[in-house]
Formats: sequence, structure tokens, C-alpha cells
Amino acid sequence: MAQITLQTPTLSVADLREARLGRADLRGAYLRWADLRWADLSGADLSGANLTGANLSIVRYNARTMWPEGFDPVAAGAVLVE
Repeated sequence: MAQITLQTPTLSVADLREARLGRADLRGAYLRWADLRWADLSGADLSGANLTGANLSIVRYNARTMWPEGFDPVAAGAVLVE
């Protein structure tokens, strides 16, 4: 799988349903109100990302996924997979 690296990506209100974002570098990304339902974020780095209002229902992630400080993926509807 190719590594995705974006320079301060702005993906607000983006439709990312079912996107394969495993190992994506989304540090500092602006994902406000993005629809990420059913996306795969396994191993993705979302450190410092703005996830305000993002739909993370049934998003898959693993122990290597890095979330913004203080963010609770389970409360947001994400599902831990190994």
C-alpha cells in the first residue's frame, strides 16, 4: 500500500466513506465535518488533526493509529481491530 503524505491537508466536509487511509500521514489535517464512515485508519497518524464534527461511525483503527491528544475514538464510534 502506498504511503499518503499531504502538506496540512484540508478535507473539511469531504466524503471519505470507506476510504483506505491505512498508514496515511494526516498530522494536523483539517477534517472538520468530514464523513469517514467505514474508513480504514489502521496505522494512520492523525496527531493534531481537527476532527470536530467528523463522522467516525464504524471507522476501523488499530493500536498503531495515532489520534489527536485527548481524542476518544470509541466515543466517536470508531472500532478497534487487530
